[in-house]
Amino acid sequence: MKTVIVYSGGLDSTVLLYHLLDEGHEVAALSIDYGQKHKIELQRAKAISQPLDLHHEVADLNGMTKLFGESSLINSQNSVPHGHYEEENMKSTIVPNRNMILLSLATAWASSIKADSVSYAAHSGDHAIYPDCREEFATALDQAIRLADWQEIYLNRPFVGLSKAEVVKRGAELYVPFQLTWSCYEGQDLHCGQCGTCIERREAFHLAGIEDPTSYKNTAPSLQTMIASKWRL
Repeated sequence: MKTVIVYSGGLDSTVLLYHLLDEGHEVAALSIDYGQKHKIELQRAKAISQPLDLHHEVADLNGMTKLFGESSLINSQNSVPHGHYEEENMKSTIVPNRNMILLSLATAWASSIKADSVSYAAHSGDHAIYPDCREEFATALDQAIRLADWQEIYLNRPFVGLSKAEVVKRGAELYVPFQLTWSCYEGQDLHCGQCGTCIERREAFHLAGIEDPTSYKNTAPSLQTMIASKWRL
């Protein structure tokens, strides 16, 4: 089976990449430059892909950045908020319709190389704060993708029933190089440790009982404090 993976260089998509290879899939990896501040993730995607001898492409959507509005992930005037994903201010990190755009590009490539599916690392901990992470959205998009070409292509979501901690456990089983993956939305030299995706990353390793190899600039508040106050996924 041949699949195109939407590949950010992040923790979830890297575990999915290794999972697909472990299952015997022929994998082509597509990363997207949509003007995100954390472009370091594209460098990490390349570094992880190269030794695996994959066909890895980076699609340049920088010309579309102005269409995405005021998202703090792309607008230089807006700071990336700190705190847990459940907080209201995290809505500023929404990039409008991002998943549909990324998955549509992956579908186009999948069609051109006669792949059977498009794979992405949606899991049960994906957040209602992002409308295009909802199960209803993915199910509807799967139906549309199946109709997009004479050769049927489906949306592959093998992690949809897993928590992020369970994704980390699967990655540990596959010897995923977690230290090379990138999550932080601030995109500096180190993970900030305080944005929503850093907190989610820290928490997932903690709950999985797996040592976190990530270097963080700041780990306050502690995970114990967050869990005790029910500030968690």
